[in-house]
Amino acid sequence: MRVLGIESSCDESGVAIFDTVRGLLAHRLYSQIAMHRDYGGVVPELASRDHVRRIVPLIRDTLAAADCELTDLDGVAYTAGPGLAGALLVGAGIARGLAYTLEIPAVGVHHLEGHLLSPLLSREPPAFPFVALLVSGGHTQLMQVAGVGRYELLGETLDDAAGEAFDKTAQLLGLGYPGGPAISRLAQEGDTARYALPRPMLGSGDLNFSFSGLKTAVATLRRKHPEDAARADIAAAFQAAMCDILTAKSLDALRRTASRRLVVAGGVGANRQLRAALVAGCETLGAQVFFPEPELCTDNGAMIAYAGALRLREGENIAGFDVRPRWELDSLAAPRG
Repeated sequence: MRVLGIESSCDESGVAIFDTVRGLLAHRLYSQIAMHRDYGGVVPELASRDHVRRIVPLIRDTLAAADCELTDLDGVAYTAGPGLAGALLVGAGIARGLAYTLEIPAVGVHHLEGHLLSPLLSREPPAFPFVALLVSGGHTQLMQVAGVGRYELLGETLDDAAGEAFDKTAQLLGLGYPGGPAISRLAQEGDTARYALPRPMLGSGDLNFSFSGLKTAVATLRRKHPEDAARADIAAAFQAAMCDILTAKSLDALRRTASRRLVVAGGVGANRQLRAALVAGCETLGAQVFFPEPELCTDNGAMIAYAGALRLREGENIAGFDVRPRWELDSLAAPRG
C-alpha cells in the first residue's frame, strides 16, 4: 500500500509518501518560521494562507522525488487534529479532494499519534510496548503504549508545554522565535552552575509536569540580571532545569510501568542535552531510549503518512470531512480491521 501523507496542523507544511513494503519513499517540508518570526509566534491566519500556497507544489515535488504518479497512490492520510482549525482544514480539504478524485480511501490522523509512532521509521525501531515522552511546542505528555491506538495517559503538563516554555524563555532573553534551537545554541556558552532555577513538581508524587513557575523564575532572574553577559548563563540554567525535569519524570514512568523502552518524540526531543540526559538515565535502569531521526522530530508529513498507512492497511476509511482542533490522544481506538 502506498500512502500520501499531508501535515498542516500549525506552521509547517509537510508531505510524504510511505510504502508499506518499501518504506518511506520521499518527504518534503516547508517551514513558516521566517514568516512568523517578526510576530514572536505563530499567526493562525497567516499560517492557513501559507499552507494553501505550499501544499500542492510540495505534493508535486514529493511525487517526483518518489518517482510516483497520483494514480500510484492507494490512500491519503492527513492531520485531522489537534492543531489550528484553519490550518487543519487546508490539509484536510486537499487530502479529501484528492481521495475523492482518485477514488481511494482517506483517513484523518491524530497529530500526536504521528509523533509517537515516528521512531518506528528509524533504522532500529522500538518494539511494543513502550513508554513515550511527547515533547513539543503545544504538548508535553507521558504515555504508555501497548500498540497502535492503545495509549494510556500517564502524566501531562498542567500549564505550559515544554516547547512553549522554551519559546517564552527565549523571548525573555531577546533570542526571538523559535526558542528551542536559540536557547540550545546560547546555553553552550553558559555556566549551568551560576544561577539556580527550580525544578517544579519533581516531588509531586505523580507524572505530571508544570513549567510556568520555571518560566516565571527565569523572568525574575532576568530582571535582576539584565546585562547581556548573563544571558548565556541563564539559558544554560534553564535548559539544565528543563532536562532534569523531563528526564526524572521519564525515568519514573519507566519504573512505574516496569518498561525497558522509552520513545521520545516531538520538536523538543531534538535537544542534544536532553538526549544525552535521557540516554544516560536509561542506562542506569538497563533501559533503551529511541529517538526519531532529527529531521522527523519536528512536524512532518512522513509521520502522518506512516500512521495513516497503518490504519488504512487495517481497513480504516473516514468518509466524513472533519477536523478536531482539540483531540485527546488516549481517546483513540486501535485500527479497525
